[in-house]
Amino acid sequence: MQLTVTTLVLLILVPVMVWRVYSRLKMVFRRQESVAWRHWVAAAGLPLMLLAAAQSMLGNMPSLSMMAGAVMAGAWLAFFALKKTRFENTGTKLFFTPPSRTAILVCMLFVARALQIGVEFYVNRQSEHPRIINSTEVMQHPMTVVPFGLMLGYLAAYSIGLLRWRMSQKTND
Repeated sequence: MQLTVTTLVLLILVPVMVWRVYSRLKMVFRRQESVAWRHWVAAAGLPLMLLAAAQSMLGNMPSLSMMAGAVMAGAWLAFFALKKTRFENTGTKLFFTPPSRTAILVCMLFVARALQIGVEFYVNRQSEHPRIINSTEVMQHPMTVVPFGLMLGYLAAYSIGLLRWRMSQKTND
């Protein structure tokens, strides 16, 4: 592969994109108000996404089992993250501060895989003999299903934990 202007731009943009995503995630995983509908959407929607992904992998048992293991690992990480979460009940509003390092690490693993897929497509397109890459090959690859399952398992379990905490609190509404 030749070093072209497009390749140089890609080499410069990838670290910038990684830094931008990281700084966005740092802003997301800070002290925030507990909003019930957000927790419900994540607690119900993310498992539905996992079920849809699992249904598409029924013919590929190794990928399905790797995703199931990653979901369990993500839920396990969320269990320990909930123990480190700082919860606040001000009487009128509920706040929580998640342990940002764990959440950022889990999300950045998924972002790294997405960037890797983009670079693979670019390199394939630039090669002298590009090959056809189908979506099943990419989406059911172990390096894709593990970060996907880890992230969705973590976020779903964390949201369920936040709902349980929220229901145990009394506010002066």
